[in-house]
Amino acid sequence: MANLVAADYAVIVITMIISSGIGVYYWLSGGKQKSMEEYFMADRSMQMLPVAIGLTVSYISAVSLLGVSSENYVYGTQYAVINISYGLATPFVVYFYMPVFFKIGKASAFEYLHKRFGKAARMAGSFAFILQLLLYSGVVLYAPALALEATTGISMTASVIGIGLVCTFYSTIGGIKAVLITDVFQSLLMLIAIILVIITAAMNVGGLDKIWEIARQGSRIEFDSISMDPTVRHTWWSLTFGGFFTYLSLYGTNQVQVQRMLTIKNVKHAQSAIWISWPLSSLMSLGLCFTGLAIYTRYRNCDPLESGRIGSYDQLMPLYVMDMLSAYPGVPGLFIAGIFSAGLSTISATVNSLAAVILEDFIKPICRLWNKEITATGSIVISKILAVIVGISCIGLAFVGHFLGGLLQAALTIFGVVGGPVFGMFTLGMFTRLGNQRGAIVGLLTSLVFSLWIGFGQPKPPIPNKVDVTSNCSNATHYDYEESSNLHFEYQQSNNDSYFYLYRISYMWYCPLGSVLSFGVGWIFSWISNLILNEKPQDIDPNLFTPILASKLHKQQLKNSNEYHNTTRHSKNSRNWP
Repeated sequence: MANLVAADYAVIVITMIISSGIGVYYWLSGGKQKSMEEYFMADRSMQMLPVAIGLTVSYISAVSLLGVSSENYVYGTQYAVINISYGLATPFVVYFYMPVFFKIGKASAFEYLHKRFGKAARMAGSFAFILQLLLYSGVVLYAPALALEATTGISMTASVIGIGLVCTFYSTIGGIKAVLITDVFQSLLMLIAIILVIITAAMNVGGLDKIWEIARQGSRIEFDSISMDPTVRHTWWSLTFGGFFTYLSLYGTNQVQVQRMLTIKNVKHAQSAIWISWPLSSLMSLGLCFTGLAIYTRYRNCDPLESGRIGSYDQLMPLYVMDMLSAYPGVPGLFIAGIFSAGLSTISATVNSLAAVILEDFIKPICRLWNKEITATGSIVISKILAVIVGISCIGLAFVGHFLGGLLQAALTIFGVVGGPVFGMFTLGMFTRLGNQRGAIVGLLTSLVFSLWIGFGQPKPPIPNKVDVTSNCSNATHYDYEESSNLHFEYQQSNNDSYFYLYRISYMWYCPLGSVLSFGVGWIFSWISNLILNEKPQDIDPNLFTPILASKLHKQQLKNSNEYHNTTRHSKNSRNWP
């Protein structure tokens, strides 16, 4: 296996310096972070395009770069159907969820739970979010380290620590402005990485149409899985519904995305940013799906995992780049920088968002219990200390990332088993008047326990794998179009009926199940508790509900107010009658 040369290392170092330099610039410029409004929400001064790009790259991370490509290489193109769910979910985020957070206007999305339900609900939701993001950060930071290990021989320990420290540095000193502007720079590197893979494959086999044809002959073009069986890994149903709820949980109520949206000055511009991020996300996702097919053209006759060249399919993309482009000094380094950038964009968002949540939802409330208020300067200092602590925690968790299996499935599992229950809790508050704090907490905890159980319970059945039964590694170094038509593929699948049914459910159903269970149990328990305690739903600020319900409640309040004034006026007039 080829290794990186000095020019490649130079490119990687330069990209890391640029990211760090952006952090230093925003540390020294603007309001110089004298307020929490600037540090966590950029004084609401960000433009639509950088925020839209930030929304995209915080979701499409190094996990996507490595995981989506390997998914399409190994299992085929069925996963690409998930992009339909992005379009279906975007209007719900734009019109039902995001306006509520703008009316509150706080750095922590969990301020909503406090206003709608109470302190206990806020603490429960915040804790679940912290759990989700820390687990996910371990996977995200592990992914680029895996790429380095597969291509350069540098130990995973060195790469994890190096990437983690650079990310923690510019996120800590630069605040949300540095995070968003580095997202723009890093998105360009991610795009270059995708284009490099596709172009080299097209040049090697004779065009983009040849890539598609070779993938079709290898049974990698697959869009016909319409089974309604929830134990089938990827179908139209699981990808559409699962992707729909996953997208809603990430863009509708997740602290990382909500905080990005609140850096824009008004709700209309923020809505435009979300609309822009949708096609950007889909284009990146579809591009990554096609890279898997491009990589397949190189290794269709000799699977590199079966031949022992790599230890995981998530190492396919960097292996491909080193095999195809190592003769061009600096080009592989540019690709590796793209993978690093994908990881940096997500970890930087994690560092900034977790610092905001811990400060606003835990430290400040505890100080208020002691009748102490933290000054603006003190809040900034504490925020930066928290950012450092979170960054170091992410580095530590990266060393357990390999225990979670394939990167893509691990990431979506974490999104589902934790993000789903939290999303259901927010939805209970925004869409019902009946929901109360008791119901919200019981629903969250019930759903969280159930989701973690089915998501991480063991043993789970092995994933069916497409295997080339005529592999011939001696002929794998060149492309033979005639030979490809004689290849035969089959599914290698074990009998899964012996495994516990809930452990066999596709990971794409975790988020819908968690969301519905959290909402359903929360609503039922709220109704029961109100019935037993003979309580009626309280009059709640209409701004805490989704706009459609809020408008209805505003009209009802106005009607009640007019009736009250009319009754009072009539009563006064009646006292003047003879």
